[in-house]
Amino acid sequence: MKYLLSILLLIPFIGFSQSANDTTKVWTKGGTISINFSQVSLTNWAAGGKSSASGTALFNVFANYRKDNLSWENALDLGYGLLKEEDDKPVKTDDKIDFSSKFGLKPSPESKIFYSALFNFRTQMTDGYKYPDTEKVISSFMAPGYLTLALGADYKPNDKFSLLVSPLTGKMTVVSDEELAENYGLDAGKKSRSELGAFIKTQFKTTVVKNVSLESKLDLFSNYLDTPQNIDIHWDVLVNMKINDYLSANLITNMIYDDDVNIAVDNNDDGVIDSTGPRIQFKQLFGVGLSVKF
Repeated sequence: MKYLLSILLLIPFIGFSQSANDTTKVWTKGGTISINFSQVSLTNWAAGGKSSASGTALFNVFANYRKDNLSWENALDLGYGLLKEEDDKPVKTDDKIDFSSKFGLKPSPESKIFYSALFNFRTQMTDGYKYPDTEKVISSFMAPGYLTLALGADYKPNDKFSLLVSPLTGKMTVVSDEELAENYGLDAGKKSRSELGAFIKTQFKTTVVKNVSLESKLDLFSNYLDTPQNIDIHWDVLVNMKINDYLSANLITNMIYDDDVNIAVDNNDDGVIDSTGPRIQFKQLFGVGLSVKF
């Protein structure tokens, strides 16, 4: 199923490439491949420490259609990273699949508002663990997986900013492993949960200074039927600093708050879980490495 889904996600981009010769004026396509690597080697180092090596690969592609009053935007973001310390097993530092497709129709040529439909899919590629415990899986492919379908209005005053407001949004959380269901707000034995609510998505990208770009994506979701005041948040920020045609530095932050995700906390590090519940999740990545745009 994993490989079939990957192929299905890539079908739009394959089709876009095949038709590029005839539609160069209406299609805008491109992407970035980045590989960041760091390494530390210690031999008889008096101050202590561990030798380590880490690497992160990022793959981002987009294919956007724009003609007359129609707009169709597609994006696929993949990321995977590993950290290896001496004789320890490799530890996963990044893992994501994020596919989105947004179709819009504006009522008149001069309008800056599109009547839009958005589909978004998020999950991960491989098993996740609460290190150093590598025996008990806490997440996996489609455990969880998030599917969102939103209908609303998209305000796009220019190519830098977009604001989608959807009063009618369906969100489905899929957990393919029943043993992990309760970790993601599902009843024991269930594999999915459906929610109906309101959704807001903002996207902003700009050039801060020469060779430094900023991109921010913020998703907000409120469930009409269950504690609508507790808003789910997914916020990604990417700062890209171009060194030359092939080298760049990337600063990436991800902040997540999901009211249905229960996170276990050991306050005094005694091995006993003191409490569980929703909490802010934050991840930050800074790397320097090879970057190729196409």
